[in-house]
Amino acid sequence: MELTLLGTGAPDGLPRPECPCAACATARGPRARAATALLVDDALLLDLTPGAVFAAARAGHSLTGVRQVLLTHPHDGPAMELPAGLPPAARVPDGQELTLISGHRIRAVPMDAPGTGYEVTAPEGERLLYMPPGAAPAGLAGRVGQPYEMAVGDVTGRPDAVARLRAVEAIGPATEVIAVHIDHDAPPGPELDRRLAASGARTVPDGTTLVVGDYQSVPDVPRRTLVTGGARSGKSVEAERRLETFPEVVYVATGGGRDGDAEWAARIGLHRERRPAAWRTEETCELAQLLESDGPPLLIDCLSLWLTDAMDRVDAWSDAAWANGGETALRERIAELVGAVRGTRRTVVAVTNEVGSGVVPATASGRRFRDELGRLNAAFADECEHVLLVVAGQAVTLRG
Repeated sequence: MELTLLGTGAPDGLPRPECPCAACATARGPRARAATALLVDDALLLDLTPGAVFAAARAGHSLTGVRQVLLTHPHDGPAMELPAGLPPAARVPDGQELTLISGHRIRAVPMDAPGTGYEVTAPEGERLLYMPPGAAPAGLAGRVGQPYEMAVGDVTGRPDAVARLRAVEAIGPATEVIAVHIDHDAPPGPELDRRLAASGARTVPDGTTLVVGDYQSVPDVPRRTLVTGGARSGKSVEAERRLETFPEVVYVATGGGRDGDAEWAARIGLHRERRPAAWRTEETCELAQLLESDGPPLLIDCLSLWLTDAMDRVDAWSDAAWANGGETALRERIAELVGAVRGTRRTVVAVTNEVGSGVVPATASGRRFRDELGRLNAAFADECEHVLLVVAGQAVTLRG
């Protein structure tokens, strides 16, 4: 089954008309995207958009053989003129099935937002799922069957749609996930590619033809990632973003609670509000045990607070205790953590603070913490396939 993406942008396209934002200003040439529309085997058109005939021609296709035009979402604005020769556009009620003369079978899939998704099965059996902008599948609890060969949807706007599909194994390791409905709130260029790759997804230029069911190299999601950066740099948001398409995540809070500290409680509350409701939180500094066990991905936030706890346990703040075995005990605990990272089979994203670029601490204990955190960061990073530095909310790839 051949799928031609006549457009891959949001309903208003990219750049948006008359929008002066930075994303729209740089969306020129190959980065420009028309409203998303899919042409399946020259027989089925999913979403009728302005300029569809010309987009098909530029991609080397014609709409003259289209037997069915299906819409996925309400189209605002003035009514579009139906190109000559095309059948009337329609939306199919949820759950209803159609069979085209070409042999394609289409089932309308309910969504959790206004719109309809479509499952398309080729005569040879390959299956494609197409989802409208801003929507995720609803009512998947009882779903059974094999994973789709390809899923196309709003990965940047609704990453939880991918998580839901993974939870019921509708998206498997070999499923090709294509991001469409790209709007101006998505980062441009290589940054978009990097974020999508972390989700096991990718995007393609308008006019690209893909073969559904043909083997493609699915983006390799790194098993171990370290995200470092300064205070309020956006490193925690970046770390959370990397796991937002996973159905289950264990959020490991190494800071615990602080009775009577209203500011700390407010920080914890903000973090909890950002996280998906399906994520589970564990407040612990026993990271080695978690890393050595099997289970869903871990998000560790953060190594700086873990080190504070480790130094507390050996009284490393005291020069006397440090010289009298504290340093050795801390080194052993760090080595245990690094060894667990090296041997883990879980997907891990860890957050830490970047140190050493500011004022030298005035106290010996402050300098000790800075030095030990720098060493911990370096040792942890050595075991990671992917290392990111976040500055002003922008992630710079240091490794991977």
